[in-house]
Amino acid sequence: MTDTLSAPHALAPATGPTPQKLKRSIGVVGGTLLTLSCVTPASTLFVVVPDLFSGLGTFTALTIAIGSLLCIGVAFCYSELGTLIPSAGGEYAMVSTLAGRLAGWLVFVLSLLVVMIVPPVIAMGTADYLAPVVHVPAALAGAGVMLLATLAGLLDLRANAWITGVFLVLEVVAAAVVAVLGFAHSERGTDALTHGQVAAEGGGHSAVTAGLVISGLAIALFITQGFSTAVYLSEELENPRRNVARTVLATLAISTAVILVPVIAITVGAPDLETLTSGDISGMVTAWSNSAVGTFVSLCVALAIVNAGIVMVIQNSRVLFASARDKAWPDPVNNALSRLGRFGSPWVATLVVGVPGAALCFVNLDTLYGVTGVSVTGMYLLVAVAALFSRRGAHGGTRAWRMPLWPAVPAVLIAVLGYVLVQQDTAYLLWTGGITAAATLYWALYLRPRQDSRWLVSLPEDAGH
Repeated sequence: MTDTLSAPHALAPATGPTPQKLKRSIGVVGGTLLTLSCVTPASTLFVVVPDLFSGLGTFTALTIAIGSLLCIGVAFCYSELGTLIPSAGGEYAMVSTLAGRLAGWLVFVLSLLVVMIVPPVIAMGTADYLAPVVHVPAALAGAGVMLLATLAGLLDLRANAWITGVFLVLEVVAAAVVAVLGFAHSERGTDALTHGQVAAEGGGHSAVTAGLVISGLAIALFITQGFSTAVYLSEELENPRRNVARTVLATLAISTAVILVPVIAITVGAPDLETLTSGDISGMVTAWSNSAVGTFVSLCVALAIVNAGIVMVIQNSRVLFASARDKAWPDPVNNALSRLGRFGSPWVATLVVGVPGAALCFVNLDTLYGVTGVSVTGMYLLVAVAALFSRRGAHGGTRAWRMPLWPAVPAVLIAVLGYVLVQQDTAYLLWTGGITAAATLYWALYLRPRQDSRWLVSLPEDAGH
């Protein structure tokens, strides 16, 4: 039986050639491997978490735990909306259909910021973990990883699922080694996790305030945000109305454990607060064991970063592919971005994601982190808003996975995420706000006057039902 979504806010399909559809070629296992690889637990642990250690010290694990709890509510929203609207457009297709075209366009812009910035942020960490073998400047190493990931992203999705699966095993092994070594060399009890301290400049310790924890939640949300990849892959997952929710929730649970357990181990095993605050995880691993183990872990992390780059390029090219199919750009751009290659992948969109990503490796890292944190928080907030409308009218009778405790879950998320957002650094809010304002101007001057032929969010038929 073919199941097509009928929605009051969905726009009629664009006239002209039938939009190209991605083929359903992966099941829950393949989708979970790809999604877990996009969360990239080990590379996140070794690249992003050290920055949290420098600002939050022993409260890092608590902050990640709070962020993970918030992500449960976010995952509920993604699971319901992703099975209700299984489109490669991900957040923007869901929000456009449920909360209106302008809201969908704004969430697309935020998601585009995230998908363009996160891969180079992770890729630049490669240099630190290749250091035992070869010294390469961070920007050059990151650009190389992005170009390699772009080439891999041009291949068949099923092949990439198994490639990334092999890499994923290695990064989970690296995280497990860190956890075992950290707990085996405990210097303090787990009560330290609830007593926030960080090394102060010039020596001594300082307390971590609640305000710092709240500010750090934006990065904590970013740490596990890759579970949303299952929604981007929903057009290529078999039986999406069942498997999207399974993939989203399983990925969040596994990735949280893979990240949080080693963070706790590092916190209790660091020889002193200064070492913990420095965030030199490789150095701690070597001190706990020997140089051979340290080199092994470092190389596993380097492979994990390459893995993350491959999956993120795959995910992000699907977002651009879907936006072109939905007529977001002038016709020549739409035609190019929606073109599929011999392996069934959107090859032009893949190049558009990967090549600029290599260039972003030469941008200040703190700015990339800040803008990403703000963008992820704002994107989650808009998805939660859309979730409030997921059961009205025709949507209420559509077959989909339904979250428990609706509408309380999205309502609480909106309040909490709104508060987290206003606590972020003003400079990063201005950067993100300026980009969003420019996108709104594009909407007002180009998309809205052409609403019959532009930004026509198409919902593919679900051939699996």
